[in-house]
Amino acid sequence: MRLIITLFIASLLAACTALPEQPQAVDPDAIIATYIDIARASYGDSFDSALVLQQAVDDFLEAPSVDTLQAAKNAWLAARIPYQQTEAFRFGNSVVDEWEGRVNAWPLDEGLIDYTAPVYGTESDFNYFYSANVIANELLDAGGIIVDAAVISPQLLAEELHLLDGVEANVATGYHAIEFLLWGQDLNGTNPGAGNRPWTDYSLDNCTNGHCDRRRQYLAAAVELLVNDLEEMVHNWQDGGAAYNDLLGKGTQGALSTMLTGMGSLAYGELAGERIRLGLLLNDPEEEHDCFSDNTHNSHYYDALGIRNVFMGEYRRINGEIVAGPSLAQLLRQEDAAVHAEMMARLEETGDAMAALVDEASRGNTFDVLIGRDNTHGEAVITRIVNALMEETRTIEKIINALALTNVSIEGSDSLDNPSAVF
Repeated sequence: MRLIITLFIASLLAACTALPEQPQAVDPDAIIATYIDIARASYGDSFDSALVLQQAVDDFLEAPSVDTLQAAKNAWLAARIPYQQTEAFRFGNSVVDEWEGRVNAWPLDEGLIDYTAPVYGTESDFNYFYSANVIANELLDAGGIIVDAAVISPQLLAEELHLLDGVEANVATGYHAIEFLLWGQDLNGTNPGAGNRPWTDYSLDNCTNGHCDRRRQYLAAAVELLVNDLEEMVHNWQDGGAAYNDLLGKGTQGALSTMLTGMGSLAYGELAGERIRLGLLLNDPEEEHDCFSDNTHNSHYYDALGIRNVFMGEYRRINGEIVAGPSLAQLLRQEDAAVHAEMMARLEETGDAMAALVDEASRGNTFDVLIGRDNTHGEAVITRIVNALMEETRTIEKIINALALTNVSIEGSDSLDNPSAVF
């Protein structure tokens, strides 16, 4: 017994005097691998949800009704959830930046596509095709440019109509063209209510607003093109794909810089500036991102979540699976615990501010309502988000310094940096 007690005491003393295990250093290349895994998963989910949207649109066109139109709308809304989280891969990955305008360009002059209400007008000083209405016209002829639109196909939309005459508002493809075709114009201004296109706009038996056969062609072609574009980006992130090769070709430091460029530019110039504060400054619902469906609150929420995904090295797929691995957060905690704690607090405040925006929308105070003139409560809700994103960006700049990264350029916005230029 004495021997057993002696051995126990010896082992206890050894345990007490043993040095604590040192945490394993985070491998930056493993962080980049996680980033690629999340890109693959989130673009994969975007592609899969676009296929669901395509099936819902096919079902709607097969049997137009209130219910099948609503099902197609619901599929569009669901498709936005994974796609918006991919936007953190913009602003640094050139393959993504050159492609993105095909799927998410906005705002758009909807008169290029279809009929509009009289309040929309018929002319623009900046766009010959402001009210060209390709659905109603098989031949477009304006400003010396002629487009044969007799057959509405994915090729026509992508190669002839999209950004026609070099005008950015001539958006003929992507999520927002489909959104307009499903919802129609939102004519409520800064009052509650989204677009309210009748299902009969797609009925061959009870056609409203004319040219239902061509409207059906346009919707089917736009969805087919979206699916094809997303499939292309899925392939771009596979081993040997264009985005994969471009990122790894930058080396470890260059790839980490790309990650932070995307985070900072989305948070500051794009989200806080162009998509949020600009609309507030102008009190203009035309500056609302998902303006036809009034889904803007969700798009902003998932944009912010996408930034968090990249930093934390974690993404929840639409099937519930978690994709996770070594992260910028772990590397930063290793290199500068104070800045890490600050970034975690910034992400929490941004998340809370975005959640408040979503809560407002659930009570009828959608983004376009909140930015209305003299809506002091709405201004406070929106300003909280803008401030949170600006503070988050300032901390991202500290992260860049803490990790000794170079070649990081965070995009700005006149609405934040030079508001007088907006007016």
